[in-house]
This record gives sequence, structure tokens and C-alpha cells, in this order.
Amino acid sequence: MNGDSQASAEVEAPPEPESIAPESIAPEPITPGPVEQALQESAEITRDAFLGGLVQVLQPARGAHRAGLDAVYLAAAVPPATRGRVVDLGSGVGTAGFCLAARLPEVEVVLVDRDRAALDLAQQALALPDNAGFAPRVTILEADITARGRERHAAGLTPGLADHAIVNPPYYTDGRFRASPAAPRAGAHVLDTRGLEPWVRVATDIVREGGTLTMIFRADGLGEILHLLPGRFGAIDVIPLRPRPEAAATRVLVRAVRASRAPLRLLPGFVLHEGAGSDFTPEARAIMRDGAGLPPPPPR
Repeated sequence: MNGDSQASAEVEAPPEPESIAPESIAPEPITPGPVEQALQESAEITRDAFLGGLVQVLQPARGAHRAGLDAVYLAAAVPPATRGRVVDLGSGVGTAGFCLAARLPEVEVVLVDRDRAALDLAQQALALPDNAGFAPRVTILEADITARGRERHAAGLTPGLADHAIVNPPYYTDGRFRASPAAPRAGAHVLDTRGLEPWVRVATDIVREGGTLTMIFRADGLGEILHLLPGRFGAIDVIPLRPRPEAAATRVLVRAVRASRAPLRLLPGFVLHEGAGSDFTPEARAIMRDGAGLPPPPPR
């Protein structure tokens, strides 16, 4: 899922900022095999390359959320020494989880979403030969993150399930923008009236003590994150993502440790574009094309 209309909410949710839109990555030329050829001929599904072709994703051509750079940077924010089970909450078609599994060979990834169609596409993508290097380390779990605890546990989202969790939640609050008429797209872009609370609550439930949470969200939503994490997660690191050196951040990456009492740190921001042009910085290109990670966090 990546998820009282008011009179002031009469516009569609705005498009993602140019610097992190999926169009920012030029598609890789691909020779399709029989499975993906049948999918592409339906004109409903596209096959898209990430990390310079290390990852192949199948996703709807229209009417649903299209994965972009937010998923790539979420995966890149997980430190390189990470090992164990990583749960991708609201995984959609699996872009962030796939990128993480491709980057870090010592992790196993569980994709979690309530959208059966998105998970079916993730399952089909795992069968693609190009994804064979990480596919055995990726599993799929259908569950509603916003459901009550008993329902989540019955679906398999059990306490202590994860060593780490990654989260790319819907960005817009219910009522702030008019949801898309396409239900899958609306669910990926719009939070319900509870905001981020269900997402943080589930991460708290499933991540073991000492495990980590990594999240990407709107920069203007940082206050809500910092309101919800204390008492659940500590050792919070905030990394602003800025489109250009002189621009305000449009996204924040937040890393935190379950049950830690260490203080918050505001780390140096990461810049995507050089100057006023459209060229990406060398560091941004390395993440998008080569599967590099963000600079590792400084020791505490």
C-alpha cells in the first residue's frame, strides 16, 4: 500500500515532486520472456527496471500506484550491515523489498500488503529470471496493516516477527486531498483518519527489541512521526531528502531502534540533483543505477 470530504479538499492529490517521480529513471531495454510477454501484451502491466536492471518489477500501467524513487531510497537507507528478516509493510508490488534484497545478500524479505492484485504481481515478478539472485529470499504475506491486532496476528503479522521493518506509507491524510477514483491508487496515496498511528503500532508489534524501523515520508509529516515513535522506538535518525542543494526537503528518511532510549539525531541531508539542472548527483546516480546505499550512519 503505498494508501467527510471537506470543501477545501476538492483537488486530486498532487503528483510526486519531479525529483522522486518514477519517470526520473529511464527504463532499461528488456527482451521479454513468455510470461512477461503475455503480461505486456495485455497493455495493462508494465515491466520496469530498477537499480540499473538488478531488479525487475511488474506493475499496473494505470489505475494504481506506480512505484518510483521513494521505494529505491527507502531500500538504500537500510544500513549495509543489516541481517535477518526485514518486513516490508505496505509493500505493493514489492519494489522497495526487491531493491533491499538485491542490495543486501544477508537479509530475507517479507512483503506485506492487503492488495491481492499487487501481491500477485510481486509473485510473478519473483519468477522472472532477472530476479533469480534474490527471489529465494523473498516471501509474500497478505495482511491488512490497519486491522485489529487479533486479525493481524491470525494473518501472520505476529509479535517479534521481524528483525527490521521498512515502511513507505500513504502520504496524504484523509480529507486533505480528494482520493483518486481508482481504489488501489487511493489506498496507496491516502491514509485513513488515524494517520500513521496504525503503521507505527504494527511496526512496534512485529519488530523485536533492538531491531530497527526505516520509513520514508513527506517532510511536512515529520512532526507526526516524532510524536508517534517515542516510547516505542528511540535512537531516531532523521535524514532530509532535498531535490537540490538550495531547496527545502520534500521527503525525510527516518531510522529508529525498537525500545532504545538513545536521543534523536538530525543527520546531513541527501541531495538528488546538481544545481538548477536535471542531472542527478553522482551519489544519487550510484543509488539508482548501481544499488549503492546511503552513507552509513555515524556511530553513536
